[in-house]
Amino acid sequence: MEAGWLQRIAWAVLVWGSLGLLVWVPFLYAAIRRRRPSDWGAFGSFVLYECVTLPWGAARGEGAGDPVLGAVVMLSLLTATGLLLFALFDRRTPQRATVHGAMPAPPPPQRNPYMR
Repeated sequence: MEAGWLQRIAWAVLVWGSLGLLVWVPFLYAAIRRRRPSDWGAFGSFVLYECVTLPWGAARGEGAGDPVLGAVVMLSLLTATGLLLFALFDRRTPQRATVHGAMPAPPPPQRNPYMR
């Protein structure tokens, strides 16, 4: 699946702008488009991340916070950004230049091999 730098950066901005809450969305998009087991695995791992970190953060409640949870969130956001920018999408292939002009001449007719 091809993507330019603008699309890659837009997906990374979505991940960071949502503070990691929508980190699974670009991986769902890629999994639906390409239907590869590895893409579904990446999507599943980020969904599992959400299912673990949201209750973990809510259970801590108020206070100074949990430095381990902060490290896990930052590591997962950096991992997702690295995957989105460099690993998930293919580079665009250059398009062939179209030639404008006369149509090519048809090939010469084949000779009959029995009439030499």
